[in-house]
Amino acid sequence: MTGTPHICPTLLYEDAKAAIALLTEGFGFTATGVYEGEDGRVVHAELSLGNGVVMLGSRGTGSAFDKAMAGAGPAGVFVHVDEHHARAVAHGVEVLTPPTDQEYGARDYMARDAEGNVWSFGTYSPGAAE
Repeated sequence: MTGTPHICPTLLYEDAKAAIALLTEGFGFTATGVYEGEDGRVVHAELSLGNGVVMLGSRGTGSAFDKAMAGAGPAGVFVHVDEHHARAVAHGVEVLTPPTDQEYGARDYMARDAEGNVWSFGTYSPGAAE
């Protein structure tokens, strides 16, 4: 993969392990990171193809993203940015989670657009673990 992608689709699956197998074996993605919780479910995974990255995880984990996606579309979007939250608030965007420092070193927040799609914005760099 060349460079850091700035926009990544984010997906939740009932069976994230099966989804990873299909995406890697059937579609040719490369699993660049797969992280499981204590229960063995995929909490977060990154799959790359060319210079793109798809991030995915398991439904039902109770994470903020999992809760935000309840009743939302089948996918969300992650956008790599530094300062962004104040602009969204100033324009009346529905903020689901405030900017939060994460244990893995990033700072991010989630918002919902007018059609109910969930967007995540933050400093995390997908694919940086390569």
